[in-house]
Amino acid sequence: MQRRDLLTAGLLLPAARAWSQGAWPAKPVRIVVPFAAGGTTDILARALAPELQRALGQPVVVDNKPGAGGNTGAAEVAKAPADGYTLLMGTVGTHAINVSLYPKLPYDPIKDYAPVTLVAGVPNVLVMNPATAQRLAIQSVPDFVRALKAQPGRLNMASSGNGTSIHLAGELFKTMTGTFMVHIPYRGSGPALIDLMGGSMDVMFDNLPSALPHIKSGKLKALAVTSATRSSAVPDLPTVAEAGGPALKGYEASSWFGLLAPAGTPAEVVNRLQQESARALGTAALKERLASQGAIASGNTPAEFARVIDAETRKWAQVVKASGAKVD
Repeated sequence: MQRRDLLTAGLLLPAARAWSQGAWPAKPVRIVVPFAAGGTTDILARALAPELQRALGQPVVVDNKPGAGGNTGAAEVAKAPADGYTLLMGTVGTHAINVSLYPKLPYDPIKDYAPVTLVAGVPNVLVMNPATAQRLAIQSVPDFVRALKAQPGRLNMASSGNGTSIHLAGELFKTMTGTFMVHIPYRGSGPALIDLMGGSMDVMFDNLPSALPHIKSGKLKALAVTSATRSSAVPDLPTVAEAGGPALKGYEASSWFGLLAPAGTPAEVVNRLQQESARALGTAALKERLASQGAIASGNTPAEFARVIDAETRKWAQVVKASGAKVD
């Protein structure tokens, strides 16, 4: 802890001098989304950005920087000036999973960032291409497991990228059921969903907010949510654990998304961002909007968010180890 305190103090000095030279914000603020447009990370960033823009009095723009399971965009923010003008909409993948999945990351998920606030938590949802589900007579999780065991490797499992919770939710499912699907990573949920609905992909454990409109329209067949309890957005949909029988008892693989700044960003800036985010996420309008999409708004403090990241890193390290998932 002493070494980290010294490191943090050293990182804070240049940013603190910049803070003293003028009030923040004096120009547009950029939120980097490390995935393609259309996924839940993008949806949440675009829901929060206009609220922050009104509160800060400066444009708040969302900039999609997909690639390498979120690592490309995350690394860009890690290297950005610690002045409060470049932020990251981080995820459970970029800040809790990838450190165990990749042998070498282009950033340190702890040392390179200042946590601002947890924006929202969401369950994932097991969805299929409806034509595939109909062809294989899959109406439930047990049907799905039987189909996988009958023909291992027949179904393609899309994800938003290596190391995302969407990827690891599928890997955990495969480990617990002793089944196999071919994993096909994309550069975000948006492109993966297009191919899933188009029929070139068969199944996906997508974040609920990005999949929900397509479930409601009938373009996707939903089998279960991956959270420990049912989602109020789809109350009739069972959890994987309750629908899957003894083999899937205890299954849980939810996602979260939060704002982070480069390490060394002045505390005044971090606290202002947290306070304005929490205020926006606490309004009935935004809270209800997110809830209708299956997301639970948060807005916790930087210290509380840091503890979430620590606990989730330890949890997903065990999942990665048990699944045997690796990314070269």
